[in-house]
Amino acid sequence: MHDDDESELFRREVADVKPLGVSSNLILSKAAESIPSPGQQYSREAAQRSIKQDEGWLPTSFIEPVRPESVISFRRPGIQNGVFQRLQKGAYEVEAILDLHGLNVEQARKELDHFIHECVQYDVRLALISHGKGKRNKDQIPLLKSYLVRWLPMFPDVMAFNSAQKRHGGTGAVYVLLRKSEAAKELTRLRLGLTANKPSK
Repeated sequence: MHDDDESELFRREVADVKPLGVSSNLILSKAAESIPSPGQQYSREAAQRSIKQDEGWLPTSFIEPVRPESVISFRRPGIQNGVFQRLQKGAYEVEAILDLHGLNVEQARKELDHFIHECVQYDVRLALISHGKGKRNKDQIPLLKSYLVRWLPMFPDVMAFNSAQKRHGGTGAVYVLLRKSEAAKELTRLRLGLTANKPSK
C-alpha cells in the first residue's frame, strides 16, 4: 500500500472526529472532551509542570533507522499482558489523533511534544499517531517513524506503543497508550465496586 493510499484510508477513518482547534494536526474525539473539575485541572497542570521540558529536549541527532514495514513496539514494566495485547489488536477506542504527514523532523518534534501534553491535559488514554513509511524520500527510510521509536519512551506518561492495525494505517501509524490519571483510576474502581464507602461520623 502506498503512502497516498494510506493517507486516504486514514482520512476516511477519522472523518467523524473533530479538530481540537489548538493545532492543525491534532484531532480529539468527543470521548475526550469532558470538562475537568477544578481538582482534576489542578492535578493535570501539576503533572504537566513536572514533565515540562525545554523545547529541545527531544533529540534530533543520529537515530537507528527502522524499515518501512517494521512493527514498532514498546511497553514499560508493569503493563499487563492483556492490556498490551488489546493495544496491539487496536481494541481500545482511539481518543486523539496526530497526523505527521508532510512535516519535517523539527516540525514533527514540536507537534509531538505539544500533542502528548495535550493528551495528558485532556486525560486521553489511547492516541493514534500517523507517521507514514517514508517511501517518498530517496533513501526509503521512514525518518519520522524512526524518531518516534526514540522519542515516545522519553515521555513519562507514555506507557506503551505498538504499530497500528491496517484500518488505522498499519505500520505507517502507531497506537500510544498513555498513563491513566488518578481521577480515571478512581472512576474505574467505582464502576467495578472496588472502593469501599467510608462510614459516616
